[in-house]
Amino acid sequence: MPRRTFFSFHYGPDVWRAWNVRNSWVVRRDDKEDQGFFDSSVFEASKRVGDEALKRFLSKGLENTSVTCVLAGANTWRRRWVRYEIARSIMKGNGLLTVFIHGVRDNNQELSAKGANPLAQMGLYRTARGIFLAEWSAGKWIAYGDYTLAIPESDLWFAPPQTDRPVQLSTHCLSYDFAGQNGHKDIGEWIEIAAGMAGR
Repeated sequence: MPRRTFFSFHYGPDVWRAWNVRNSWVVRRDDKEDQGFFDSSVFEASKRVGDEALKRFLSKGLENTSVTCVLAGANTWRRRWVRYEIARSIMKGNGLLTVFIHGVRDNNQELSAKGANPLAQMGLYRTARGIFLAEWSAGKWIAYGDYTLAIPESDLWFAPPQTDRPVQLSTHCLSYDFAGQNGHKDIGEWIEIAAGMAGR
């Protein structure tokens, strides 16, 4: 079976970097399939239709994937729809990893500033009603607004939170620096490690 990986990234400033990272992964073997590289016109059209349509669009893109690779640029951690892709990945039990891409040159041969880890900006917490997603916003943790239902404990591949204090997703997931850690050669191994951690 091909390893199907969803790549989540901030489209505008990072699409060139993301394509370079993705291509270094898919060309190494023929058993790789990627998701998350949507044509920008399709993505923009979905946004115009409305939030619920875009959520369905992104959720469909995650179907049949086993790993979500978050390609982190300077402001990826702030992006609403990257957070939604992360949230849906948690709900479907995907392996998760962050790959920082600030050191990859864009189409103007420019580098970017390193941003925060998007998986550190989202977390899970427990209440009497179940386990819920939280997000870091304006210097504090708040309930995640784009998915408000409880997440079944059985859907988690890592230890569930035990208190109402959010536990960052990055606690359970690895992160890498594509340029600094030879990602061109090793990203396939990083993805396989994330899949293995999630039992996928």
